[in-house]
Amino acid sequence: MTNMNKTLVSLTITALLAGCSLIPDYQRPEAPVAADWGSNATGDSALNVSDIGWREFFVDEQLRKLIELSLQNNRDLRIAALNIEQARAMYRVQRADLFPTVDAGGIATHQRNPSTLNSGTGASSGDSRVTHTYQADIGLTAYELDFFGRIRSLNEQALQVYFATEEAKRATQISLVAEIANAWLTRAADSERLRLAQETLASQQNSYDLTRRRFELGVASELDMRQAQTTMDTARVDVARYTTLIRQDENALTLLVGAPLPDELKPSGGMVEVTALAEIPVGLPSEVLQNRPDVLQAERMLMAANANIGAARAAFFPTISLTASIGTASSQLSDLFGAGSGFWTFIPQITVPIFNAGRNKANLEVAELQKDINVAQYEKTIQTAFREVADALALKATINEQLDAQKSLVDATDVSYRLSEARFNSGIDNYLTVLDSQRAMYASQQDLITLRLTLLNNQVTLYRALGGGWKE
Repeated sequence: MTNMNKTLVSLTITALLAGCSLIPDYQRPEAPVAADWGSNATGDSALNVSDIGWREFFVDEQLRKLIELSLQNNRDLRIAALNIEQARAMYRVQRADLFPTVDAGGIATHQRNPSTLNSGTGASSGDSRVTHTYQADIGLTAYELDFFGRIRSLNEQALQVYFATEEAKRATQISLVAEIANAWLTRAADSERLRLAQETLASQQNSYDLTRRRFELGVASELDMRQAQTTMDTARVDVARYTTLIRQDENALTLLVGAPLPDELKPSGGMVEVTALAEIPVGLPSEVLQNRPDVLQAERMLMAANANIGAARAAFFPTISLTASIGTASSQLSDLFGAGSGFWTFIPQITVPIFNAGRNKANLEVAELQKDINVAQYEKTIQTAFREVADALALKATINEQLDAQKSLVDATDVSYRLSEARFNSGIDNYLTVLDSQRAMYASQQDLITLRLTLLNNQVTLYRALGGGWKE
């Protein structure tokens, strides 16, 4: 007996005695990432960020209402919910194969035989004949006895796909909540940039008007006047540009929300602290990433592929099916349920695979390779999640230091601008020094807004990367 035959016999006996499937024992792959995020990970290791609901994390009431509206109307989330319903229905379809299908039916057959077929003996021999048959029965057709777990394996696969779609919806919600928050913050930041540009334009308009009058009086040169005009025109350009960006921000929010954006839910002022936890506790081992919905989705698909191997293995073994019916038949409709008209049939059938040109072996190889693919996808999902957290932590470690330095730079450029303007008014320096100081101050103020936005975006990103946002 060959090794293959010994294996088949062994698996057959095991399946018949245990009545179980041939699905391989599932082992979760080792996470191909470090155990933690290194020295950047600080905080309360007892708290899992994914347990913090978005209503608890986001404290701004406008933002909360906007997120709630998006969860009701966003089309991506709606598609994800419909995918769950579809997967649930497919699971019910597959699960139905575990049970026999019982049907009831009635048949009436009317047949005319020509005289050439009635040439036997008897009074009516040589004449055409019409026969009538009536039958009513109830029974099952080709019900497979799942000795080797083929149907149960397919049922388990469909169940894991259903679970995966649920995790996909949670992952979609996490991304949606983070995108809404970041888009809302971007809209607020652009409002601040616009306000700064408008204030700068007003200030530079006054400076330009003053310099032009001095030029008309012969006190200032035309160069001074044109240099003042450049700063004013630059501010005008920025006012128009940030006005456009604000409209585009609102268009992005409208798409995310999936409905017209209510005016009362637009940021009423500039950027504010929108999160309850400025310091998100991240002193957690990297294994917490295994609770992220996208990671769980990848693992569910891996488990589905693992279950499909059981179905592919079962194809090597005999298939036993039953067909049975019981009913009544008669040549007269009035006698259909009379005495002596009952009948029954019972047809057990066994099909043993002998030769199929290697189809079953190839199907098993396909199932095993698909599992290997899903293992690689699962590992990549964890690695991607690890990098997202690590990148957010890397920024978190230095962003406050950047903010402090930028605030100091804003103060320094403001003083420099005032001093250079005073020296120009006193006739000590030319207007080019004032222009350079004003540009440096304006750029530093814009950069400060960008850094504040980066800080808030980083808090939201870290919350999302650690799996937060799918709970209320």
